[in-house]
Amino acid sequence: MSFLDTKHKRESAAITAIIAVLILLLIFNFGLRYFDPPIEYGIAVNFGTSDVGSGEVQPTEPLKSASEETENEEEIVEEEVREQTESAPAPSEVVAEDIITQNNEEAIAIKKQKDAIRKKEDDRQKQLLEEQKEADRKAEVERKKIEAEKQKIEKEKQEKAAKRKNLDALMGGFNNENGNASGGEGNDSQAGDKGKVTGDPNASGYYGNGGGGDSGDYRLGNRKVLTKPKPTYDCNEEGRVFVSISVDTSGKVIAAQAGVKGTTNSAPCLLTRAKEAALKTKFNSDGNAPAKQIGTIIYNFSLSE
Repeated sequence: MSFLDTKHKRESAAITAIIAVLILLLIFNFGLRYFDPPIEYGIAVNFGTSDVGSGEVQPTEPLKSASEETENEEEIVEEEVREQTESAPAPSEVVAEDIITQNNEEAIAIKKQKDAIRKKEDDRQKQLLEEQKEADRKAEVERKKIEAEKQKIEKEKQEKAAKRKNLDALMGGFNNENGNASGGEGNDSQAGDKGKVTGDPNASGYYGNGGGGDSGDYRLGNRKVLTKPKPTYDCNEEGRVFVSISVDTSGKVIAAQAGVKGTTNSAPCLLTRAKEAALKTKFNSDGNAPAKQIGTIIYNFSLSE
């Protein structure tokens, strides 16, 4: 160790230790002696503060009189009441302390956060209300638009019905013609024989002024058409309908699409009848033709024929 690094320091430490041990031996062997108190002689008397007494418990202090005990008890009760009164804070102090606690920075921050959340919720409710109003407005506009379209269609139907009635009247009232035959034929719910007096009794169409009409224009390269079924004409529409067809090597039409480019009237009844007629058309067979050769059939629907 650093403090015993020399010979002289080590000798000094040894001498000091020896002296300390000698001093301790002298103190323990030749120090002050303790003497027990001398033995007393006589009769032992019980401790007491009065000439009379009773009971088995030995008091270690002088007994109190009855009046002293009552006074001490009253003083103790008064002291407890005084301590409770002094320790209880006044109402004003409690209110002030609560107010100070509520006005600290944390309470203010929480209140601001709640106000921001409440404002955000109010803004969201207002936005939802505006969106609902806008949706209701658009729905009302759409409803009025649909209603106007229905009225327009109904008006057109009434105008067409009036035109047909006027045309029948100009032609001599064929619909009201009295004859000798009985029965009736047509696709309406009213009694009568629907059609024209210049028409064909075996024809399935009810519109136009009679006559054979055009069975169609057939275009499929150099291949020839063998059968040309006429489309059923059962609607009060006219115009040209182009039908795209696919024909196999045997000459059978395996697919048809009515209303392609060139069509002048896309009324559903015209497209349906044109497609039906196209699928019944037959061309000559050609083993050198493609497996699916594309062509076109044009049907002319006219009310004046």
